[in-house]
Amino acid sequence: MPAFSKLYLFAYNSLQAFGWAVSLYAILINFFSTHSLNGAYASAGDLICLLQTVSFLEVIHGALGVVPSGVLFPFMQWGGRTHFVLVIVRQIVEVQELPSVFITFVAWSMAEVIRYSHYALNCIGSCPSWITYLRYTAFIVLYPIGLAPGEMWTMYQALPFVKKKNLYADFFAAFPFSYYNFLRVVLLCYPFLWLNLYRYLLKQRRSKLGRHQETKKKK
Repeated sequence: MPAFSKLYLFAYNSLQAFGWAVSLYAILINFFSTHSLNGAYASAGDLICLLQTVSFLEVIHGALGVVPSGVLFPFMQWGGRTHFVLVIVRQIVEVQELPSVFITFVAWSMAEVIRYSHYALNCIGSCPSWITYLRYTAFIVLYPIGLAPGEMWTMYQALPFVKKKNLYADFFAAFPFSYYNFLRVVLLCYPFLWLNLYRYLLKQRRSKLGRHQETKKKK
């Protein structure tokens, strides 16, 4: 990889890791000071919206071949999360204080601090083995927590507000269905789409950790 690309990726991943660490810190500080799960969005919602929007760069990285991740799975993850946080949570004040938003944001933040730290340290060739192990292990627990009691439960609770407000009526006027019906279909399809991503990550885990163990043995 060219030196400029390594420097760029190191800077990008370091800033993302820092941003998600700040988000996690803000959420937990609010939780311990208020003893409430209701303040996650107020504490870090704007920052998480920014970080999630900027992460579209990862789709571009894959498309340009800067990283070997490809386009499909980064786009699936970016699309699902962006729809959740920008289209639903940011637009519906009534769901912003739900405990499920707290669960989602904490799971996302923990996973992303680990993931981006791993990427950044790999760019400079000094990633400790324990961070590599965390990168390909922590998601096994964090992703399902972020999905079921987090994202899906929030979207389900948002349905009455979407219907009452007739959300995005102007945009969906061109279609034979409303955003409310679209969201119901998304909820039905979400577990199956997510399962494909989860299986891909498990396959990646076997490959990466197996290769990592072989490298350690050679040393």
